[in-house]
Amino acid sequence: MAGTTALPLQQFIASLDDTCLPKILQVCSGVYFQGSIYEISGSEVCFSTGDLIKVIGTELLSVCCEDISSNKKFELPINHTGLFKVVPEEMPYSTVEEMVSLRPVGLESCLPFTFTTRTKMTFDNFTLGSGKALTVLSIERHKGEEDQMRCHVQGQQEASAEVCIPLSSHGEFYECESEECFTLREIMSSSSLRSRRFRFTNTTKCDSPLLFTPIFQVHAVMSMRKNVLKFPSSLEVDVVDVTEQCKDVNFVTPLSLTEVHSKPAESFPAVVEILEGPETHSMFKCSWLQGLSQNSHLVFHKIGASAMILLSSLKARKAQQFFLVSQRYGGRFRRRPREFNSVYELYVASIQAPGLMVSVTRNCEEVEEEGMPALSVGERLVVVRCERMELPCESSVGQKQSVEALLCQRLEEPDDGDDDDEEEVKQEDKREEIFLPLYMQGHFVEVLADNKKYSLRDLGKEFSLPLDVKVVSRDSELETDPLVGFACLRLEGAMLEPTIQASFPHRPDSCFEIPTQWLSLSVSFTKDPLPWPSSQAPECRVDKVTEVTETFFYEFRKKGNSDAVPPPRPPKRNLSSSKSCKKSAKPSKKSSKADRSKHPPGKSVPSEELANLTLNTKRRPPAPPPPAISDDQPPPVVPRKHSGAEMTAGKALPNTYVKMDATKKVRLCDVAADVDSDHDYETVDETLMTMMKNAQENVMFY
Repeated sequence: MAGTTALPLQQFIASLDDTCLPKILQVCSGVYFQGSIYEISGSEVCFSTGDLIKVIGTELLSVCCEDISSNKKFELPINHTGLFKVVPEEMPYSTVEEMVSLRPVGLESCLPFTFTTRTKMTFDNFTLGSGKALTVLSIERHKGEEDQMRCHVQGQQEASAEVCIPLSSHGEFYECESEECFTLREIMSSSSLRSRRFRFTNTTKCDSPLLFTPIFQVHAVMSMRKNVLKFPSSLEVDVVDVTEQCKDVNFVTPLSLTEVHSKPAESFPAVVEILEGPETHSMFKCSWLQGLSQNSHLVFHKIGASAMILLSSLKARKAQQFFLVSQRYGGRFRRRPREFNSVYELYVASIQAPGLMVSVTRNCEEVEEEGMPALSVGERLVVVRCERMELPCESSVGQKQSVEALLCQRLEEPDDGDDDDEEEVKQEDKREEIFLPLYMQGHFVEVLADNKKYSLRDLGKEFSLPLDVKVVSRDSELETDPLVGFACLRLEGAMLEPTIQASFPHRPDSCFEIPTQWLSLSVSFTKDPLPWPSSQAPECRVDKVTEVTETFFYEFRKKGNSDAVPPPRPPKRNLSSSKSCKKSAKPSKKSSKADRSKHPPGKSVPSEELANLTLNTKRRPPAPPPPAISDDQPPPVVPRKHSGAEMTAGKALPNTYVKMDATKKVRLCDVAADVDSDHDYETVDETLMTMMKNAQENVMFY
């Protein structure tokens, strides 16, 4: 266009300031195509003569380094850790001000620097000869006076002096090489340094002067495309700036949901077009997600912030479900007792709800060396506080161990045979203090005396989360309430989310809220009319329950529990001391009664040795030590199979490893079974009988 100058794209982008964006450029150098650049984003674009490009942002990627002596070029990343020195210019400066203007921004931080003068100069009774080196110490600025440089001059015989030189002084000045070093990022951030020549401080890499050129990634939009283009500024295209002439050209500007939320409230309601739909693996499982496809339209009614609570169903046979529920939800909840699978979970819950009372749902055996008491089903515990307790056994280094434990009060239940109400009250008041180590495993359920109905907002105000609840009355404003029917729901946490209230054009009154930080969507504002008559906005019904995926739940937990401390580990045992400390667990009242009911008088009760042989899923007894073997008795040997010769002889060879007594020789095969015996023995399996019979026929006892 007339009145404009074409510049290479690289030069134009390097001279841009982000504060002056956006800029509209027109391609004027013919056709340029570089498919590999755009294949990264999955599309190919070519710039033709006359194309309009609206630059909306730039990002510094790397630096192109050109060796002036050989014209070779190479590229360095912007975060390159090497340092560079400024190469002094060979051409002289005519004024001091010209030399100072090429120093980096913030001159005081780059002092001192040294220069020489080739002309004789006089300043107020001070004459400066040619060839003298001057070191700039500071810049003197006084209101109403000309700026001056305070310089240090080294004279003969180590004499030195300071002189103030006006910046407008004329002469022939040459810059001396400075010891000051810069990084690539510092050089690119200063427009004055960017035009200078540099060399590596480490001369083994390259000793020649280098000229630096920044390479940017340009973010732009075109009038015929609906997505953001990203291309490097090193493309060999000539462009002209036509921002003023093309103000009325309509460019489609893609916006993220976060950028939409930052727009003023006066921009809504509006019709938008979806340029890029959400990802395939979205964090939402709601019905409106399927309608967010590319090229479809939405109505954005208003922006705001909504208080929401994340709910989850308990793990059962069905897959676990998660819901994001607005605090405006109109249903009513009733609290449900929480279940805890360890003492540490009790401790965490007691911090949020002091005075927590639980009931034991599974028996726990006493392990004295680890400080774990015996607990019986039905016992009630009141959590008091967390303290440290000493274990009865010593550690591996011979010192007493102390661990963190939960101090609880065990409520003693009254005896069944006591009919006196006053005595029952006295027994209920009896409380035994016990310590439960935090690493102890157990099964508890919360004891609730509250049967009140709560709204979701009241639950968030009166109780700490997480909290187990059940919906007892549905929200009448919802067509279908997905929270009804669950036996138990857990309130995981609360959040205040920036949201956009949206709807589809064919149902503008049926709205839903889109959390802008949890959904990736690219839209553009259109000039389409709103799908309702002017000044007759519909009454919107906002969906208050949004189903989300398990990924959403874990991302939410990751944000909230990033600093959560893991539960403690049990102490290391000292095997020698644990043997001495080990005692049998004391049976509780309930267990002793149960044992007496199972084994009435007159029946034999299994001994402790036989009881230990029964299957125990919690703790198996250790294997007994092998029997002691004396020196004069050899170990038992497995019976050997007899050869054919031995079988024909009619008898087996004696076991030479067993002492023989010639006076007592008995063959088990000659002893008949006593069928008429009165003893009541248990029936043995036929397979086991066959194995025993074969073993008896092949073994001789002497």
